Parts: sequence; structure tokens; C-alpha cells
Amino acid sequence: MNPEPIGASERRFGGRGRVTGEQQFIADIRLESMLHVKLVHVDYGHARIVSIDTKKAAAVPGVVRVVTAEDLPQPMPRFGPVHDDKPILAVEETKYHGQPVAAVVAESKESAEAAVQLVRVEFEELSGVYTVESALAPDAPLVQEPELRPDDPLNHTNVLNEFRAGWGDVEAATADVVIDNVYTFPMITHFAIEPHAFIAAPDDGGVELWTATQNPFQMQRLIARVMGLPVAKVRVHSPDPGGAFGGKQHPKYEPLVAFLALMTGRPVRLLLTLEETFQEVRRTSCRIHARTGFKNDGTLAFQDIRGDFLMGAYADIAERVIAKGSYLACGPYRVPHARVVSRALLSHTTPSTAFRGFGTPQVSWAHESQMDDAARRLGIDRVEIRLRNLPRKGEEFLRGDVPADGDWAESVRNAARAIGWGSPLAAGRGRGLAVAIKAGPTTGASYAIVRLHSDGSATVLAGTSDMGQGARTVLAQVAARELGIPIESIRVVMGDTASVPFDLQTSASRSTVFMGQAIARACAHINAQLREMAAELYGAGPAGVTVERGVVQLTGRTETVGDMLRMRFKDVKGEVIGLGSMRSEYAPDHPLGGAPHFFEFSCTASEVEVDPETGEILLIRHVTVADVGRALNPQHVAMQDEGAAVMGLGHTLMENIILDGAGRISNLGALDYRIPTSKDLPLEMHSLVVENGDGPGPYGSKGAGEGGLMATAPAVASAVTEASGVVIRDLPLTPERVWRAIQERTR
Repeated sequence: MNPEPIGASERRFGGRGRVTGEQQFIADIRLESMLHVKLVHVDYGHARIVSIDTKKAAAVPGVVRVVTAEDLPQPMPRFGPVHDDKPILAVEETKYHGQPVAAVVAESKESAEAAVQLVRVEFEELSGVYTVESALAPDAPLVQEPELRPDDPLNHTNVLNEFRAGWGDVEAATADVVIDNVYTFPMITHFAIEPHAFIAAPDDGGVELWTATQNPFQMQRLIARVMGLPVAKVRVHSPDPGGAFGGKQHPKYEPLVAFLALMTGRPVRLLLTLEETFQEVRRTSCRIHARTGFKNDGTLAFQDIRGDFLMGAYADIAERVIAKGSYLACGPYRVPHARVVSRALLSHTTPSTAFRGFGTPQVSWAHESQMDDAARRLGIDRVEIRLRNLPRKGEEFLRGDVPADGDWAESVRNAARAIGWGSPLAAGRGRGLAVAIKAGPTTGASYAIVRLHSDGSATVLAGTSDMGQGARTVLAQVAARELGIPIESIRVVMGDTASVPFDLQTSASRSTVFMGQAIARACAHINAQLREMAAELYGAGPAGVTVERGVVQLTGRTETVGDMLRMRFKDVKGEVIGLGSMRSEYAPDHPLGGAPHFFEFSCTASEVEVDPETGEILLIRHVTVADVGRALNPQHVAMQDEGAAVMGLGHTLMENIILDGAGRISNLGALDYRIPTSKDLPLEMHSLVVENGDGPGPYGSKGAGEGGLMATAPAVASAVTEASGVVIRDLPLTPERVWRAIQERTR
């Protein structure tokens, strides 16, 4: 029998190629006679396009076409994952800084870049909506044309939608202490190492696309709809992305390059610069007003939360982000009375989209800071107040929904122990701890094909995208376990809608649960066929045959699957093909369209030192604890949580997209927008897991990889408060912000 692959830290498939540069990313792909595309922008947030003069640009040697909105089908095709609101090129006005108004197509990148400089755009500066306050102002300009949502009573406001959740009666609830505060969370960008890139080519009456998308099948459907093509006439290649974090989850410029390819009859290639990527994707920023009631013993009496989320110029998937985050805005706690009202606000800013944590970091910043404030007011230990309010496993905490699916208090105790909670601290140091919870996938459809070849090796076909989370490895481990073959004998094929079966999307930490189960079921289908094969070959009754982990057990004898395959396929050859799927249907009566399949619960603890003279924060020790059900590949889980923790430290301490008065991003690019480097990391980092085998995925697993960043900000801020005596409710905790707060306190 082969060694047990589940629970082993198997080496990552494709890891060597990533670190040696052998892996092909979109920018490495070259097609014959390929043209190059560059975009024309207006250097203003909100502007009316008066005219576009392309004559000089079109005369540049090597330029094939200069395309404006007038050259595309009329009315302008619009697209989006939920609302078809985003035009392929700006129509009449730009809605955000960086929205393209034209595209140059040329024989070389150099010709395209030269021509872009010669396109003359006359524009009129318009007042814009760049903040929550300006979006809600009575005289605010409308970001979206009312005719795009004619039946919506909110179409003459900048509120795209309003999400409501809750239970009990907040107005009638009584409390001994009421904590009332406002919190803000900034705009931040994904900053994947690989900027966005797109290639399209005509293909037999249809179109072929190469894009580093997390959702190739969603992309296929959207391109087919926008271009009026059958789905079968759209083929999407999605090589493993060089980082995504949600920023590559939904379409961006794929419709544009598809139209350009058909217009020119040749392959076209668009590579965004890092600065252009900043202008295209970001996390949803917000202002949250939280009013929380507590009894004297620290137990929650009520939560009243009102959130305003600045989603950007187009809907993208932000509406879903806001709904899903707000559904758990009260945190993973027992709350007798709850009211949550969140508004999705349109603005003349970069459209926000999915981002690791999917709304949870924003709401956890508020609800965990409230818990800390209450602990200080009531004189209760900050760990203890959380333990008093956490539900037990199997206990309902969201009224009418699935109960707590883990022993969450265990995670909290583990984190407190690892950070040394309660032990003496040096002067100027402090510790903080926070928890967070995210609803896992609510709906889904994952299909898998597993081909067991005549030599005993196997090919797994899956529509999942591996963007660095190690999906190829974990899915191979599942197949290796179920088929009883070495993981080295398995190949996982992904990234081509023409060769792999459907997968809804790679998001919400769903792949191990949904695709993992689909592959396990495909392997079970193979094993069922192997039982029939054994019965036929060895003259045994099917009831007397078992096949498990590569071993055939018959009455009185044992054979290996490998020997049986060689016997069965020695002449005419062949293979055994297994099909498997996991589906979860849409539930219209549920606020999220379906109950969460699991909760991603995490606890973060941090120890910091604050320099009162500069406001600088030194991270001494940082601990994350994730409730993962079962870690199928422990090293993968640890690396995912460490990476998430570093991302969380980014939005906690330094990251913030800064807009000037005209809605322009002032800190575009790597020099002016700070992300954590190795010099910013904690002196110690620890990633711990709780494994109780209580998840819905293979072998009791749950999704993982997002939890490490969800509670980072409140944990670090809590430590900063203990170290410095100041309470800060606006992120990021820059040295200047901390220093100013200290100066205010000491005046």
C-alpha cells in the first residue's frame, strides 16, 4: 500500500516552475502575427468626453487601428458578473480615473505606445463622488444613469442596493453598557505580482481567449453573451495566475480584446502596467457605525450596525461582497437582538471587486474593536469577553441558519496560549487578540473527470484555477488516496474550457470542499467499475469484491489494481473513466441565496511595541489559528495563513489608495503605494490549526487560506492600544496616525 498522502505536506505541483521562471504566464505567450494593444486614458476621475482626435495616432507606422466607443457595436455592449453595467470603452464620460476611452492596436508595443501619446482627448472636468459623504449628499452627481436600472426606486440616488439582516427587537433591547463608534476601512489594491494580461484570437467563427482568470467558465459565458456567440464558440485558456486574491475573479478587459481580435482578424495582446492594474481593481472601502449593547457580565445584549460601502463606478461583484460581509457583521457571537443595514454606494472611483476575505476584514474591524472597547469599559479580560459570547459547536448563532460548525473557543485558547497572554510585558509593548468569521460558499457546481490509465497512472481534469493556493497538489492528494497510487503518478489538468469539465468558480475557499468531493466521487466511480472488472476477470460475484486504495480483495485472494489493469488492457488497451460532481442549488429564500457550507473561523493574536516618539509599530510576535476541519496538506495551510497574515498587516499598517481632489489616484505603483516587505514582518510568526475533522470536504476538511487576514487589523490595533494608551478607529495604523493620536492624548 502506498504511503498516506492525506495529511502529508506533499511538494507543491508547479512550485519549481514558479520559482525558476519556467512557468508560462500570460505575458510569456506569443501567437503568430499577434498585435499589441495600449489604452488611452483621461487623467481625471469624472469627465465628459468632448472629442477624441485619432488622426495623428493612426498615422504612426505600424498602427493597425485606433478604436473608440463609436467603432464598437451600438448600443455599446455592457457587462458585469451580476449587473451588465460596465461599457467596453467609456461612453460620453469617464466614471473613474483610468477608465479607457480608446485603444490603439499596432504591430509592436512600441508603435502602440507612441500612438497613444498622439491621441488627443478633449474633455470637460465634472464634479465627482469620491467619498461616502459625497455619495450620500443630497446634491451629489449621479454616478450611474437612471435608465440602466429603470425599475429601481433608488435609481436617482447613488445607492445601488441596501442589504438588511437581523432578528429580535433592537429598539426594545436593554443593556448595561452601550458602545457607540464609527470605523473606517480604506481602499486598497490586490497587488498581485502578475499584472492583468489578456490575449484574444479569432477561432473558427468564434473567439479564443487567454486570461489569468479565477473563473474561466464564467468568463466563457460572459464573452458569449456580450458578443452574441454560442458558448461552444468561446474557448478560454487560463494559465495559472501569478497571484489573484479575487482581483482576477471577474472580467475586466477580456470583452475589449475579444472585439479587437474579431475586428482585426488577428490575435491581439493587452498587458496592463502595474499602475493600470491599480486603476482597475481594489477592495471595497467603507464606513461602519456600530452600536453594541452589553450586560455587566460582558455578554452581548444587541448589535445595531449600519455600514456604507464605497463600491466604485460599476457594480462588479461588490454588491455580493457587501451582502456576505454584512450577513456576519455581528461576528461569530451569540447576539439576542441584531439589526444590520448596509448600503452599496456608487462612486467615481475604481470599481471594487472580490478580495481575499470578501467583506469580512471590514466588518471584523468594527465588531472586534467594539468587543475591546466593552472589555475596557467593563473591566473584563479581552480574551474572556470573547469566550463568554462564542457559541458552542452545534449552537445556533445566526437566527434560523446553520449552527456553529466548530469548537471556536479552542482556537481562541490556542492563540492566547501561543502569544503568551497574561504573562508580563516590557514597557511600551502590548498584546491584542481578535476573531473573525466568514461564510463559506453557499451555492456551487464542481465537476471532475478522472482517467485511470492502463499503467496505473491517472489524469485528473478539473476546472479549478491554481493561483498559488496549491489546488493542483491537494486535488492530486485526494485522487492518490482514493485510487491508492503514488502522487507522482498523477497529472492534474486545469485551465482550458475546451478540455476540462465545468467548475462554477475558484473563490470562497471552496476548491478543497467542492472540487475535492467531486474528485473523490469520480474516484469512487472508478472503483465501482474496477469491482465489476474484477468480478468479470476473476469469476467472482460482485458482492464478494472490494476495491480500496489500489487493492482488490476477493474471496480467498488479493490482487493489485495495477496487475488487474495490465491483464484487462493488455491487448486492446483502454482506461477507466470516472465522473464526479458536487452541487449546491440556489435557495431564493435565504439572504445569501443558500446556507454556508462551512464557516471559516479564525483567531489572530499579536504582540507589538510602539515607539511614542515616532508612532512606529514593531511587530514582536504574530499568531494565526485556523479551524480547518482537516489539513490535507499542513504546509500548504500554514503558508496560506502566513501569506494572508502578511496581506492583513498591509491593510492594517500601511496600505491605502490616496485620491486627490479630482479623483486621481496619487500613489499609483510600487514606489508610492506601500505593501509589507520582509523588513516589515513580525520577528516571530506562527500559523496554527485546529483539526476536528468536522468539515463537509474530503476527510472532514473545510476551506482555508482567507482566515489569516480577517482579524489582523483589530488584533494589532488592540495591541497598539495596550502599548500606547490610544484607541484608533481609522485604518491604516500608520506611524503618523499613531503619533498624532499619542500627541492628542498627552496634551
